[in-house]
Amino acid sequence: MLIDFNEIKEMTIPGMNNGTGQMTARMYMSEKGKIIPTRIHPGGSIGLHTQKTGDDINYILSGTGKAICDGQEEQLTAGCCHVCPKGSEHSIINTGEDDLVMLTVVVERWD
Repeated sequence: MLIDFNEIKEMTIPGMNNGTGQMTARMYMSEKGKIIPTRIHPGGSIGLHTQKTGDDINYILSGTGKAICDGQEEQLTAGCCHVCPKGSEHSIINTGEDDLVMLTVVVERWD
C-alpha cells in the first residue's frame, strides 16, 4: 500500500490538546492506527493528554524539544524516538528556534 502524503491536505492546528502555539500535520487514518508527519512550530506544544486507544510513537526528524511522559522528562533531538504507551499521559514541547519535525505513528490496541 502506498500512502502519498503530498496528496493529503495539510492541517494547521492551534493549541493541540490545550497546548500552546501551532502545529501543522498531514494525517492518514485507518482502523489500525494513524501516520502523521507533524511540525510543531517554535513556541508550540501538544498539551498533556492520555493515550486512550493506542501507543503513540514519535520519531524526531529535526529540531529540538522535550517530551514529558508519566512525569518523566525526555530530551528530543533528530534520531530519537519517544514512545508513549496506551494508558500513559504525555506532552511534547518544541524547545528550539526551528520547527520540531517528527513522524508520529499511533498503533491502536484493543487490550
